[in-house]
Amino acid sequence: MTIGLILQAALVAAGLALAGFCLLLSRRLRKLNDLETGLGGAIAVMAAEIARLEAALAAARAGATSASDGLAREIEKAKSERAYWALQRQFLPDGQEPRRPLRRKRTEVQDA
Repeated sequence: MTIGLILQAALVAAGLALAGFCLLLSRRLRKLNDLETGLGGAIAVMAAEIARLEAALAAARAGATSASDGLAREIEKAKSERAYWALQRQFLPDGQEPRRPLRRKRTEVQDA
C-alpha cells in the first residue's frame, strides 16, 4: 500500500464519520425544533406570553397616566378652593364662618 492510498482511505473514513455525525445532529435538531414537544414549542409559548405581558404593561401604563392626570387636576382644584377659603377667612370678622359657594347644576345640551 502506498501512502497516497492510505491517505485516501483515511479521507473516505473521515468523510463517512462526518456524514454520520451530521445525520445525528440533524435528527437531534429536528427533535429540538418540534413545535409540540421540543424547545421550539417552549419558545413559541414564551413569545406569546411576552406579547401578552407587553400589552398588559401598555394598558397599565395608560391607566396610570390617566389616573395621574386626574389626580393632578384634583390637586389643582383643591389648591384653588383652599386659596378661596383662605381669602374668605381673611375678610370675615372673627368667629364667622365663610358661606359655601352655590354649585351650579350642569346643563346638558340636548340635540333637537
